[in-house]
Amino acid sequence: MTTSSTPQIDQRQVIADRIKKFVQDGLNRPLSEDDPEVFYPSSDGEPLAESDLQFTPLTETVHVLRQRYRERSDVYVAGNLLVYYRMNDNEVRVAPDVMVVFGVEDYPRDSYIVWREDGKVPDFVMEIASPSTYSRDMTEKRDVYAGLGVSEYWRFDPTGKLFTPALEGDRLVDGKYQVIQVGEDDDGVLRGHSDILELDVCVRPELELKLYDPAAGTWLRNLDEAEDALAETARQNEAQAARIRELEALLAQQGIEPPTQPA
Repeated sequence: MTTSSTPQIDQRQVIADRIKKFVQDGLNRPLSEDDPEVFYPSSDGEPLAESDLQFTPLTETVHVLRQRYRERSDVYVAGNLLVYYRMNDNEVRVAPDVMVVFGVEDYPRDSYIVWREDGKVPDFVMEIASPSTYSRDMTEKRDVYAGLGVSEYWRFDPTGKLFTPALEGDRLVDGKYQVIQVGEDDDGVLRGHSDILELDVCVRPELELKLYDPAAGTWLRNLDEAEDALAETARQNEAQAARIRELEALLAQQGIEPPTQPA
């Protein structure tokens, strides 16, 4: 008796392919079909973050990336902004926690409507996981971002309990996501490299999300760190000025005219 086996169908891939087709069908419609009467809300009624565990890395990463590209008018960085990708359908949308788009004008937007941006989709997306969102981040959203053509999709678990390791990344290759290697360095820092940003995406042992510039050999500073650095520079400048005044006073006591300071 001969038996034949049917190749097992990867149901996850079937779903992913269907979502990709749905996304691409929505993007491929001609601009002439864009109905100006359709309203695209700037809010979906969902909170920015469930707790400080999500809020802090979300807002700090957006700030750091905006500072990184502040001199470039062709880079747009946003956080928790609704992205609409199916023409004339304001129910089909996704809201990345962090996104970076290269090649579009940098100005404040209420929402990001892909076909009105010459079809330019985000190049970099990161989701900050929470207990209620992480499962969707790993499945449906991953499929949507792949279908859109988002070059890199990263996920960070600020709780350290939802997935292991706490940092994951995918890079789009031939229309499908391939895992970005993430490993722990000698200091216990989880580290993966973002080709699109030319930065290392890192998670310190205390579950702090950070970005590192390997070319400069420096960490990108968040707002508190930048303010601390400015305060330290001001303190050092004042200390130097006080020392100069002391030296000038000593010279004056000896009847020596202090050298003229350059203008």
